Amino acid sequence: MEKSKTPFYPGQPVPVDFFVGRLPEIKRITRAIEQVALGKMQSVFLSGEYGIGKSSLAGFLRCFAEEKCGILGIHIFLGGAETLEDVAIKTVEAVLKQQRYQDTKWEKIKDFFARYIGQQTLFGVNINFEALKADGPNLSHGFLPFLSGIFDKFKDDGVKGIMLIFDELNGITKNKQFSHFIKSLVDENAVSARPLPLMLMLCGIEERRREMIEHHAPVERIFDVVEIKQMDESEMKDFFSKSFESAGIRVLPTAMEELIFYSSGFPKLMHIIGDNIFWMDKDGVIDKHDARRGIRFAAEDVGKKFVAQQVYKALRSDDYRSILKKLSKENFDLEFSKNIIEKGLSTSEKKKFHNFLQRMKKLGLFKAGENKGEYIFTNRLARLYIKLEALGK
Repeated sequence: MEKSKTPFYPGQPVPVDFFVGRLPEIKRITRAIEQVALGKMQSVFLSGEYGIGKSSLAGFLRCFAEEKCGILGIHIFLGGAETLEDVAIKTVEAVLKQQRYQDTKWEKIKDFFARYIGQQTLFGVNINFEALKADGPNLSHGFLPFLSGIFDKFKDDGVKGIMLIFDELNGITKNKQFSHFIKSLVDENAVSARPLPLMLMLCGIEERRREMIEHHAPVERIFDVVEIKQMDESEMKDFFSKSFESAGIRVLPTAMEELIFYSSGFPKLMHIIGDNIFWMDKDGVIDKHDARRGIRFAAEDVGKKFVAQQVYKALRSDDYRSILKKLSKENFDLEFSKNIIEKGLSTSEKKKFHNFLQRMKKLGLFKAGENKGEYIFTNRLARLYIKLEALGK
């Protein structure tokens, strides 16, 4: 069977055309975006677990803000950023690398950022990083005037505000200055003679928001917190059906049950599973056998990228590795009780079991359950991979 373009996007934000679900969250945030278009400032913290689809939803909302509300969107990925200068530099990079500019807007961007633009090539614009890094401190200290300057360039063209998205917060929230930077940005804009219509959105797990609050308590009052939860069964079914149908592939009900069960409501896992099955399918019909085979390959994919690279490498202790192996062989789905597992451990392993659980939580393999002493595997593919490894399959 000749393959067309895969409708799945493992490891990257989903294009707007393939976005499904999240209607309650979308309605709530689009109301805030519409307020920005009317001249107000709004601040949202988009919260959710790893792989839940924060970046994809932020990208969808940015598209809505630009196309429906006349707002200029800037989506900044802060991976690797450690200082406020890094934040400023990455913001300028994001503006210059924006792909959605009309010709007239691009001319104004070039004029505003002339100092940082090198020679244009067939592959896009070259950024003068030496000049950008030299100006980093000034940009970070004058961030609000910098944003206001961009807005002033475009407001005569019908731009009604700016949507600023800070994504991938893992490194920068460790810096205490970042919390003060965000609070100052909001406060300075509020008391400005000409407040900037700004939609400020931060995307991260709840721990990142708590980390910011620990550094500067008033940050807690800034954001409207919107939590993205796991997709429900109907949303997952809608996603898989539409994605496979777009490639001319039909999913049988028994196969759909497997896809939904192992995806666990996480869009990232849905794309990994879907992509593996897409490339394995030979006849345009996904049955239960196809689904299970694809899920096993998807589990190996997740395991090698996440469990093997992050978890196993961190477990230098033989006891830790032995605990994980014993845990993997136990007969439960995702949730387990510390007391029950502890009964099957050696004396040496029991002494290290508490620290093992805390380490797994930090690594993102487990999360705490609702009741004391309960823990939950964060996703079924990682659980399946560890189980297969423990069984030597």
